[in-house]
Amino acid sequence: MGRRIFSLAFFCACFCTGEVTVLAQEFKLLGREVQIHGFASQGFIYTNDNNWLTMNTSQGSAAFTDMGLNMSSQITDKFRAGAQVYDRNLGQLGQYHPSLDWAFADYRFRTWLGIRGGKVKTTLGLFNDTQDLDFLHTFALLPQGIYPADLRDTSIAHTGGDIYGDIALHRHLGTLSFTAYAGHRSDSIYSGYAYLLTDFFVYFRSLEGLQYGGDLRWKTPLPGLLVGASRLNGEITGKGKYINLFDPTAGLVPYQISSKAEWTNQYYGEYAVRKWRFDAEYRRYFRDEPYADSLDSIDLRAWYLAGAYRICKRLEAGSYYSRYTVRNVFSGTLALVEPNETDTSLPQNHIYDKVITARVDLNRFWNVKIEGHFMDGYGDATYPDGFYPQVNPEGFKPNTNALVLKTSFHF
Repeated sequence: MGRRIFSLAFFCACFCTGEVTVLAQEFKLLGREVQIHGFASQGFIYTNDNNWLTMNTSQGSAAFTDMGLNMSSQITDKFRAGAQVYDRNLGQLGQYHPSLDWAFADYRFRTWLGIRGGKVKTTLGLFNDTQDLDFLHTFALLPQGIYPADLRDTSIAHTGGDIYGDIALHRHLGTLSFTAYAGHRSDSIYSGYAYLLTDFFVYFRSLEGLQYGGDLRWKTPLPGLLVGASRLNGEITGKGKYINLFDPTAGLVPYQISSKAEWTNQYYGEYAVRKWRFDAEYRRYFRDEPYADSLDSIDLRAWYLAGAYRICKRLEAGSYYSRYTVRNVFSGTLALVEPNETDTSLPQNHIYDKVITARVDLNRFWNVKIEGHFMDGYGDATYPDGFYPQVNPEGFKPNTNALVLKTSFHF
């Protein structure tokens, strides 16, 4: 409760002033400029059917808060360092447990070669490493099949190192930017995967392991056009306790699970011209998880098309259409209690989301977003996708309409 009161007090201090005039703060440390930036956002979601993102949205919920504070310094022309503390509450997730979101040191030898190490943001697709920077985005919620709010921490950063650079191509063919990385991933036990597994009587105390991959993007000769591809591999182990449904009298017993295969392929493009911006991405995520004498194979595929138009200085409108499908195949003992789900035309195996948004910039630091979601399906699988049986005890309806209101402040 104390964490919640502190977080809400911080939020009110940011948003309840009549005129926001806060600028990024600066001070000197050992003769070097240090910049301080921060952000906070508050949302409200109402749905006509189905509770969404672990909130009681069918009655309207404001349990949708996040905030962060970061510091950075350009220590030399080539050396930069920074860190960010982050906190959030999203329904049953986050629960105001602050974390070190990222903390890195970055050295740029040449334009074509740099290294960074520490807890580093993971480059994956267009927006993975900027999804916490709400002021950069038109939408209150990014397409959830690609950037699920309930799984933010699973891909946001890794503790390890990156090699990156920009290579100018000959004959004015644009610029290639590359990133290769490897490190350790540590998921929050207050995130969507750990919460979903409690419905299967599994209670994690840790979810972590090796993560490695890369990204290659081409800034083409056509001004405003960017295309690229990302690859992420993981070897994640979860430890905790569970209730064995075949012997429930034994109570909570030790539990451990390691992914046999886990990878993500992502392809993306962006085009910005005058007051227009268009984005498109495709993601495939695959995961094999062994359970004693069983195997659960999860195959997720998602894509979206998005467009936004800056109507005037203070107003931007946008829309996107996203499609998300999930296939679950079980083998061994699990197949006796869990049916395979491979027909993606069924509502339990897909989410199709039509979205319209209006963003109003009240000033340089404060914006308000009004967004409508019109969803077909609920994707009820053994991997999170926004709809959870714990907060929908009477089952799911096939369609969900949602109103999302969100206000954000940054300095």
